[in-house]
Amino acid sequence: MAHATLIAGCLFCKIIKGEIPSFKVLETERSYAFLDISPVSEGHTQVIPKYHAKTLAELPDEYLQDIAPAVKKVALATGAEQYNILQNNGKLAFQHVDHVHFHVIPKPNEKEGLVLSVNDNWPTRRASKEELAATLEKMKGRL
Repeated sequence: MAHATLIAGCLFCKIIKGEIPSFKVLETERSYAFLDISPVSEGHTQVIPKYHAKTLAELPDEYLQDIAPAVKKVALATGAEQYNILQNNGKLAFQHVDHVHFHVIPKPNEKEGLVLSVNDNWPTRRASKEELAATLEKMKGRL
């Protein structure tokens, strides 16, 4: 496969092209999965498209259609019954490499894997029906 959609300075593009070695878990025509070198838990894997896009919004749909089944296969390959699939977009959302990537993070027990907060809950608040209705209208207008 030609790597015309990859760029020279990107860490993940270099991994796809074989310029940086990786522990490859799975490869398809449009996706590449490799073990994270700083794992949160055993089997922590990065699944990336073979297309350089900084965020999900920039990634062509055909790559998303390929990556979702790849993420599922990797999750099953970890052998974990419980796991997180994490995908961040932008610095404020904790994206550290400017190339779309999905983390598959096995959660074998309470101490290993992704820990969101002290009590393992999302930091939530209660939204009013009016607030939800207004948000829904904004989102529908952007579809």
